[in-house]
Amino acid sequence: MSNSQKPVYGGQAVVEGVMFGGKHHYVTAIRRNDRSVDYFHVPRKTNSAFTVLKKIPFIRGIISIIEASANGSKHLNFSTERFDVDPKDDETLKEKEVPKLSVYLGVAVIGVLSFLFGKFALTLIPIFLAVLTKPIFPTDFAQVLVEGFFKLILLLSYIYFVSLTPLIKRVFQYHGAEHKVINTFEAGVELTVENVQAHSRLHYRCGSSFILFTVVVGVFVYMLVPTSPLWLRIVDRLLLIPVVLGIAFEVLQVTNKLRNVPVLKYLGLPGLWLQLLTTKEPNNDQVEVAILSFNELLRREQETEFGIESEEIV
Repeated sequence: MSNSQKPVYGGQAVVEGVMFGGKHHYVTAIRRNDRSVDYFHVPRKTNSAFTVLKKIPFIRGIISIIEASANGSKHLNFSTERFDVDPKDDETLKEKEVPKLSVYLGVAVIGVLSFLFGKFALTLIPIFLAVLTKPIFPTDFAQVLVEGFFKLILLLSYIYFVSLTPLIKRVFQYHGAEHKVINTFEAGVELTVENVQAHSRLHYRCGSSFILFTVVVGVFVYMLVPTSPLWLRIVDRLLLIPVVLGIAFEVLQVTNKLRNVPVLKYLGLPGLWLQLLTTKEPNNDQVEVAILSFNELLRREQETEFGIESEEIV
């Protein structure tokens, strides 16, 4: 099977583990404090409206972001609740849990809101910083460039400083393991720890690249609207967030498709450079967890394709 024929899988690092998503399922594997591996599975729900919208360019990016934020939050919540809990205490933990539907809905909403809050903060703070430089850079063109510069500095600074904390550093290592597994699978190589470790921790389709592209795309989009008065500038930026996200998603897709084309493959390099911050080299144990997660996803995907029923692992 050629790379173009292979199904496309995505993933996300969680606390002490990795989540992978396919056409029908999402699966997370985490390393527990007794060194065992625990799994969490959520079937992929099909929403007819979302299915239609995901076929529309520029709109599909917004839908994908909403789905990724909602589903990723469920798996992140699972990992943070379980990774440092002794498996012998799992029954006690379950007794304290509220009904699953309520948990999933609440966590999904929080995930989407967290993403939006971060996007608003990264949009608004650079505006006020750029306004302070208006005596030096008074034109609209200069203001948009300065605003983009501050946005990039804030983004890089935030990622760098959070990566210094031990917990986030390990999450970034699992992020690297996730990319290595995907790269190994897409290369058609057997998923062993040795083979996976030989592959790059960077990937053109990464969400980190997407975040960087929102900054770059924003500069070009904001050139089309005035920077004065301040209230209009703020309103424009907020209203244009979906536009910037939609275009950035399409740019991400294009750079991924061109990654093997000479010269054009360099269009995706800025996103890969940012991944040098958002990913770290994983150790063998972390790679093993990522492989187990991906293999479990493949097993469930194959069972669904062939109509085989399987029990949910929680």
